[in-house]
Amino acid sequence: MSDHRIGIVGLGVISRAYLETLQGAAGVRITAVADLDAQRAADVAAGLPGARALTPAELYADPEVDTVLNLTIPAAHDEVALAAIAAGKDVYGEKPLTATLEAAHTVVSAADAAGRRVGCAPDTVLGAGVQTARAAVEAGMIGQPVSATATWLSRGHEAWHPQPDFYYREGGGPLLDMGPYYLTALVQLLGPVAWVQGASSRARDTRTIATGPRAGESIPVEVETHVTGVLGHVGGALSTVTFSFDAVATRAEPIEVHGVDGMLVLPDPNHFSGAVHLRRAGSPESEELPVSAGYEDAARGVGLLDFVAGPGRASGDVALHVLDVMTSLLESAAAGERVSLGSTAVVPSPVPLTTRADWHGGAQA
Repeated sequence: MSDHRIGIVGLGVISRAYLETLQGAAGVRITAVADLDAQRAADVAAGLPGARALTPAELYADPEVDTVLNLTIPAAHDEVALAAIAAGKDVYGEKPLTATLEAAHTVVSAADAAGRRVGCAPDTVLGAGVQTARAAVEAGMIGQPVSATATWLSRGHEAWHPQPDFYYREGGGPLLDMGPYYLTALVQLLGPVAWVQGASSRARDTRTIATGPRAGESIPVEVETHVTGVLGHVGGALSTVTFSFDAVATRAEPIEVHGVDGMLVLPDPNHFSGAVHLRRAGSPESEELPVSAGYEDAARGVGLLDFVAGPGRASGDVALHVLDVMTSLLESAAAGERVSLGSTAVVPSPVPLTTRADWHGGAQA
């Protein structure tokens, strides 16, 4: 069969990670790239044999593109996705699915009406870390799951990113930026969410860029920069979550899952792998679980390869549900009351243990 043809829209920092994975991967070929900066698109295309630099409109209309990989900023996710769907393309995008829940519903509905597919990062949850933990939960190693915690705290992206503005605009903030990794992992482990109770704050109304040509420049903050809350999962488990751009550091584990017979400690879900530790009831020590599931040695873009191959585990439906969780947390924080979710999702099938040679099939990136 001929290779599945990928067109990339948006060639910022995250595109480099995708390019490293997709170049040389079996079954796919990058045929076109586009960016608002035409010179950037030309430079990227020059390094991709057979790829052409196009405008976004030209890329959507190109018959040599089967799936559009949407790597634009969150505020543009829906515009790009809808244009691609209207042109008859499938779409796989970076997280969050869109900047607003209303826009996400519009994208998913448009895809359903057109008979097109939508996929969305994060695909880190398909790696060996989260999938090994999921296998342990489903095997009953911790008994009935009761609760989980997920924690991500930092000073803010202006400390390292030369262009951090969009992190502090609609569609940004610690919850919408980092929450998808943790919340998608919790959905994988404990199932969809029925309700949330949130609280939030904003420590500062401006931020100062620390690096790059704009170092010292002050930028406005338009979003909540510390968000915490409780998720009530359909199955009865409760997750407590915290995401912040207002902290110096934390010693909390990224994710812990507690059951009546044991507990699991997961690695950072912003990464694909890492040790999973199990502590059983009555045992004074934890044990490291052997890797038992997931894409081994995975990297950004494995979700797109999974999407192209058919399983589509990094699905638009899960991304919409996670966005609903996040926007509902913010709504709850503003209103000071519990919010019931209007969406749900089917937890994707687990990923069996899959070596890099099996999932990538090409040269080592």
